[in-house]
Amino acid sequence: MGQRGEVFSTRFVTNDRTYFFNVKENYKGDMFLNIVESKGTADEGRYVRQSVIVYPEDLGQFIREFQKAVDFMKINASKKESEN
Repeated sequence: MGQRGEVFSTRFVTNDRTYFFNVKENYKGDMFLNIVESKGTADEGRYVRQSVIVYPEDLGQFIREFQKAVDFMKINASKKESEN
């Protein structure tokens, strides 16, 4: 088992945020996905972190609903572009 139960981790960084996708394992050996957003604050060296945990049994439905939201955003972004 990895550090703090992490067995896999990847991330991407934007101008003001970092997103982490961590696969972790609990003490029973069950894996889950932990998605974390980290954003710096006005206080030097301080961060606000928000986290969502998705369990394996929910992953399929989570991905389907996530994809619906992404598709909606893409359609509406292209509508706005065509209006301008």
